[in-house]
Amino acid sequence: MDRNSNVYTFIYASVMVILVAAILSFAAFNLKPLQSKNVETEKKQNILASVNIAATAVDAEQIYSEKIVNSYIVNAKGEKIDGDAFTVDMKKERAKKVEDRQLPVFECEIDGSIKYILPLYGAGLWGPIWGYISVESDMNTIYGATFDHQGETPGLGAEISTKAFQEQFKGKTIFDNDGKFYSIIVAKSNETAPAEHKVDAISGGTITSKGLQAMVLEDLSAYKAFFNQKK
Repeated sequence: MDRNSNVYTFIYASVMVILVAAILSFAAFNLKPLQSKNVETEKKQNILASVNIAATAVDAEQIYSEKIVNSYIVNAKGEKIDGDAFTVDMKKERAKKVEDRQLPVFECEIDGSIKYILPLYGAGLWGPIWGYISVESDMNTIYGATFDHQGETPGLGAEISTKAFQEQFKGKTIFDNDGKFYSIIVAKSNETAPAEHKVDAISGGTITSKGLQAMVLEDLSAYKAFFNQKK
């Protein structure tokens, strides 16, 4: 066949496209289990971080199995329902009505006391934000928190993933003195709120800060019945 002909060029290009596609498909198929495992490990690290436990990719599996003593799903009435808490997709749950959501709960034992870890999912300025908040056995006091994002601006909204921002949540309360659910206010410098419910917003990251505030309010409020049953 004439290598300078259009037919040869077309056949050669077609074969190369098919070959490259086959190689990429093979690589994607074989890497998928490893990628899934990495996602699972990172999730366990984040759950542990919400109770102030640092874990690496190497030891996260072991620490998680030791510290997370129970996990389950509840509905908006606080009732346990069937399912695996670890595999619940919070993005999909957020798209449902509150009464239809699956609400994961993870229990962590620290010094003989149970901390309840709850997942969060919301929207920042440029994309999704998410995280975990842990509460003490009084179902009111925040024990720890961790947040992350997909594409917030470095030095601004991306600061939600820093320890300095997250540390502010420790010791804050989500119910007021009358037992009414209040949540947490991520307050700008000119905004007032009760100290026990307030953390400082990120300077220059107002939209992300308020997106996080809305996320905490909506997602934790879905657990109100669960909180009240546990008190």
